Amino acid sequence: MSAPHPPKVAGIDSTVPTPAHTVAPAPPAPEAAHAPETTLPVRNAPAPGGPDPGTLLQDRLAGWVSDLTTLHELTERLSATNALEPALQELLSAGCALVGARRGLVALEPGDGLGPRTTAGLGLGRADLGHLETVPREALPHGAFLDAGRSAGAHDGIAHPDLFAEDGLDPRHREVAARLGYAASYALPLSTESAGHLGAVGWLYDEPAEPDERRRHLAGLYVRHACEHLARLLEVERTRARMATITEELLPSRLPRMAGVQLAARHRTSPRGGGDWYDALPLPDAALGLSVGSVTGSGPSAVAAMGRLRASLRAYAVMEGEDPVAVLSDLELLLRLTEPARSATALFAYCEPALRRVTLAGAGHSPPLLIGERRTEFAETSVSAPLGMLACWEAPSVEVQAEAGDTVLLYTDGLLHRTGDPMDRAFARLHAAAASVPRALRHDPEAVADHVLRTVLPDGRDTADSPEDVVLLAARFD
Repeated sequence: MSAPHPPKVAGIDSTVPTPAHTVAPAPPAPEAAHAPETTLPVRNAPAPGGPDPGTLLQDRLAGWVSDLTTLHELTERLSATNALEPALQELLSAGCALVGARRGLVALEPGDGLGPRTTAGLGLGRADLGHLETVPREALPHGAFLDAGRSAGAHDGIAHPDLFAEDGLDPRHREVAARLGYAASYALPLSTESAGHLGAVGWLYDEPAEPDERRRHLAGLYVRHACEHLARLLEVERTRARMATITEELLPSRLPRMAGVQLAARHRTSPRGGGDWYDALPLPDAALGLSVGSVTGSGPSAVAAMGRLRASLRAYAVMEGEDPVAVLSDLELLLRLTEPARSATALFAYCEPALRRVTLAGAGHSPPLLIGERRTEFAETSVSAPLGMLACWEAPSVEVQAEAGDTVLLYTDGLLHRTGDPMDRAFARLHAAAASVPRALRHDPEAVADHVLRTVLPDGRDTADSPEDVVLLAARFD
């Protein structure tokens, strides 16, 4: 008579495979194997010398608790990631620990065709991934799951315990496996009922091997959770990409080329989509209009408002650009009448490249920076309120006389806010960055803008997630 199944414990499924360290039950004694039906059940009288059922149950429970603790820790680490790239790396790392492999790769190919499509590796360099791409898709360790139709709704893995002993292994796959030094693989699909097919993940073993039933079960549970997290990150990534595309499309696709002046611009959009803009517009009489500004708020509404204001400013600049105060006055009136709940900062400069003369006016905006061979200084603009804050805005304009080789740098406040410093220290940081531009680079406004951006925002803070947009517009006079 077989031993009874252990009872279920709340929250734990007794069908979970027994951990490897669980003591296997002893085989029944010869007498018990042929005992009549009236023999006393094993649960009431354990076989002489056999393990105590209570000990077996305790050992099995300890294994389940250990597995659940491991899964909890790994899923917590995955949930802490907020971008696709670190999430994919965490998926590969946790999977290696669960299935006992050392290397892995994941291919993200959403079945809806909206992207992004990417491949990441753990313990595999770019060259290694390039070699794997030369293998026919269906012959790859995870290739069987990259077809959305075949993997949709499936969570069973595919194991190749000894690639070189298998019949029918693709010759190119055999060659690449030998080159990269792996002899076995285990792969799982990435799919969810809500998001559908996302891709596939595979792990590589250095020697012939395959995960046992317990490891497969744990890896399957983990990957199911990971798929839900990846699906959420995928939507966030797509939203960010859409916002960045819309914002970039509302800004100049290229800067104008004019005699006597060279232009360069740098723009970093926040993930939520901000309202910062820049513009460079050729004007009558060989003049040039430059503007930077920022609309309050973030998200699609701020981006749309930025597009409307920039387009309006261009129209006013064409009509009366030689008077920057009039341009901003008209813009302020438009903002109060059409969007009374919103305010904006702006700076407009009317440039005459032949005379190296710049006439500018600002509304609540930071002053431009003049970078020359013998000077680095802020232009002295009058203090004024942002547009939409007062019943009637007006502030005097300022004239700046540049010299040959001077660069006028316009920027938005996001550059200062991203430093995390108080405003006085942020201005000092910006001034020091501009003053430290090497002389060999000062003839190139592109190099000047890059140097200032990297110096003011080091360690990748110019591209890191931030609620602030960053805009730099540099104009160098010949």
